[in-house]
Amino acid sequence: MSIWEVILAFVVVVLMLVALLANVLVLMCFLYSADIRKQVPGLFILNLTFCNLMMTVSNMPLTLAGIIYKSQPGGDQICHVVGFLETFLTTNSMLSMAALSIDRWIAVVFPLSYHSKMRYRDAALILSYTWLHSVSFPIVAASLSWVGFHHLYASCTLYNKRPEDRTQFVIFTGVFHTLSFLLSLIVLCFTYLKVLKVARFHCKRIDVITMQTLVLLVDIHPSVRERCLEEQKRRRQRATKKISTFIGTFILCFAPYVITRLVELSSVVHINSHWGIISKCLAYSKVVSDPFVYSLLRHQYKKTWKDIINKILKRSSINSSALTSESHNRNILQLNE
Repeated sequence: MSIWEVILAFVVVVLMLVALLANVLVLMCFLYSADIRKQVPGLFILNLTFCNLMMTVSNMPLTLAGIIYKSQPGGDQICHVVGFLETFLTTNSMLSMAALSIDRWIAVVFPLSYHSKMRYRDAALILSYTWLHSVSFPIVAASLSWVGFHHLYASCTLYNKRPEDRTQFVIFTGVFHTLSFLLSLIVLCFTYLKVLKVARFHCKRIDVITMQTLVLLVDIHPSVRERCLEEQKRRRQRATKKISTFIGTFILCFAPYVITRLVELSSVVHINSHWGIISKCLAYSKVVSDPFVYSLLRHQYKKTWKDIINKILKRSSINSSALTSESHNRNILQLNE
C-alpha cells in the first residue's frame, strides 16, 4: 500500500467509528425521549439515522477492504447486495434531508396550520414515497446487471461492464442523479431560503422594537446597551449559519462524488483513482455530519443525551458504592470470625 492508500484507509476507519457512535447516540435519544418521538420531524430523523447506520455497517467496511486489497472484497453476491444498498441508502438519505427541509418550511412559513398540514400520517406518506423512489433505481440497475465493484471508488456501486450498454447506462446515471441529488438540492434551496426570508423579517421586527426600547431607556447602562446590540447581531447571523450549514454540507459532501460519477461517463477525461476514493470519502462524511447537523447539536437532543449519560454514570456509581459496602461488610464478618 502507498502512503495515499494508508491515509485514505485511516480516514475511512475514522469516519466509520465516528458515524457509528454518533448515529447510535441519535437512535438512543429517539428511544429514550418521548418528546422527540412525539414530534413529526423525529420520523424523518429516524429514517435518516437508519440509512446512515446501514451505510456505516455495510458499505464503509467493504470500501475499506477494497482500498486495502485493491480488489473486490467477498463474492459477487455480497458485492451486488452492498451495491444495491449503496444506491438505495444514498437516495433515501438525500430525500430524507429534503423532507426535513419541507417540514421546517411549513413550520416557519405556515406556523398556524403546521399541525394540520404535517401530521404523522402525512410524514408516513412522505417516507413511503422516499422509500419507493429510492428502491426503484437500484432495482432497475440490479435487473440490468449494472451493479458491481468499481476500482475507481474501491466500492461496490453502480457499474457497467458491458460496452454495448454504455448509452443506456449514461442515460440511467443522468436520470438517477437528477432525481436524487439535483431534486433534493433544489428542494433544500427553495425551502430553506424561504425559511431564511421569514427569519430575517422577524429579526427586523425585533430589531425595530429593541432600538425603540433603547432610545426610550435613556438611563440604561452602556454595557446593557452593548449586550442588546450584540444579541441583535447574533440573532441575524444564527438563521443564516444554520441554513448555510444544511445546504453547505449537502453540496460539499455529495457534489464532488456526483460530479465525478458524471464526468466518469465521458471517455475523454481520465480520473485519478485517489480522487475517486476521496470523493467517496466525502460522500461518506455526510453520514458523520448528519447526526450533528440535524440532531445532536439541537437543545432537545443535547439535554436528552446528557440525561442518558448522567443516568448511566449515576447507575454505575450506585453499583460501585453497593459493591464497596458489600466488600466492607464481608471484611468485618471475616474479622469477627
